[in-house]
Amino acid sequence: MPAMTLSAADISAALAAIAGGDNVVSDTAKMGAFLNEPRKRFHKTAVAVVTPPDVAAVQAVLRWANDAGVGIIPQGGNTGLVGAQVPLHGTEVILSLARLDRIRSVDTAAGVMTAEAGVILENAHRAAEAGGMMFPLWLASQGSARIGGVLSSNAGGVNVLAYGNARELTMGVEAVLADGRLYQGLNALKKDNTGYDLKDLLVGAEGTLGIITAASLKLYPLPEDYETAIVNIASPEAALDLFQLMRQRAGSRLNAFELIPWIGLDIQMRHGMLDADPTASASPWYALIELTRMAGTAAGALQAALEAAFEAALISDAVVAESLADRTRMWAFREQMSECQSREGPSIKHDVSVPIAAVPALITRGTAAAEKLVPGIRPVPFGHIGDGNIHFNFSMPVGADAKAFMAQFDEVLHEAIYEVVLDLGGSVSAEHGIGQLKTELLQRVKDPVALEMMRAIKLALDPNGILNPGKMLG
Repeated sequence: MPAMTLSAADISAALAAIAGGDNVVSDTAKMGAFLNEPRKRFHKTAVAVVTPPDVAAVQAVLRWANDAGVGIIPQGGNTGLVGAQVPLHGTEVILSLARLDRIRSVDTAAGVMTAEAGVILENAHRAAEAGGMMFPLWLASQGSARIGGVLSSNAGGVNVLAYGNARELTMGVEAVLADGRLYQGLNALKKDNTGYDLKDLLVGAEGTLGIITAASLKLYPLPEDYETAIVNIASPEAALDLFQLMRQRAGSRLNAFELIPWIGLDIQMRHGMLDADPTASASPWYALIELTRMAGTAAGALQAALEAAFEAALISDAVVAESLADRTRMWAFREQMSECQSREGPSIKHDVSVPIAAVPALITRGTAAAEKLVPGIRPVPFGHIGDGNIHFNFSMPVGADAKAFMAQFDEVLHEAIYEVVLDLGGSVSAEHGIGQLKTELLQRVKDPVALEMMRAIKLALDPNGILNPGKMLG
């Protein structure tokens, strides 16, 4: 972290001169929307918040910050879950990309949309759909998450199985470097073999190497319809077998395959989060399955696959969506899985991934480790079984003291689950990133040579360490 020699008043005045006084917030009491991150784990304030009105202003802010030694935290919609987008030291300036919110172009023939970093993800969806296309990155926070943050964290979401994560959906980026230079990498080429892929370096870097200001994003034909079902399964092992069957039967049309435990339904129904039970009947586990149906293809592929699954005794019951309301309710059940746990008090959460074949072992071994440490703890593992990304969460025992539970078990339970994940050849961060939450963990589990390479890249692109200081690499 650069040593700050300017006073807070000097910094605010300099930013106002660069970006305009209306685009600078220096009163801590007015910074709430920029500081209050979703998990409420990080509580440092910022020296100031600046909201540049255009790319040229972003460049000017970074040129000044690089010369003055002031740390800059790029921020999109402030929906990140590992603290990459909020202060670590309390001496940084938050640079919000919210005002860079234009859709620059939509080229349906080429299947590409160019969107600025401040575009809200849901608005990107609408812009694509207006052209008869689809941008297939879907998140629970899509009503507030912005393109820059989505790309900087290499977000995943529920459609990774069919379309890939943010990095795979990005064709090119425009980014401002630490010294204010503009990297103009907005191309829409499917083939460009002219050296290092700098786009892939910047996507997922959490703003530590440059600030993404715009991106060219892949678009896909809008499906004519979806075939969606929730099925009853006995175990994660059965879910894995069912996933293999669905992939064989549906191929690339398999859009999503989400694993959900019964406890998630129980919590949501008890707290009135669903207007009706979206499942066919009680089951220890459920799978939410969705297929896309493109123009010219016949309906019924999901029904036929489910009949085969019944014959193979992989599922015991199922309900197929017969209306948009049914599909919406089914997806609400899945998308509310994180939120519903807050209704039961604090929970200990893990965003991890393992090889797909190891998902059942992760759940079995992780559950056993947690129950040994905390008798009565309630495992709530759910997520994207098709890409091995399980959100392995734990709600506190019924009647437990919330503060005592978190103080006693937060760290030790993380260690127990990560031990299982690493033993299975997995990753301690599947789609949420590193931020400030997992910097120490990254130092312990990442290959030392990989860390050396990462530090060398950081030093080359940000020698004064002003870009998101202390994040990712510490």
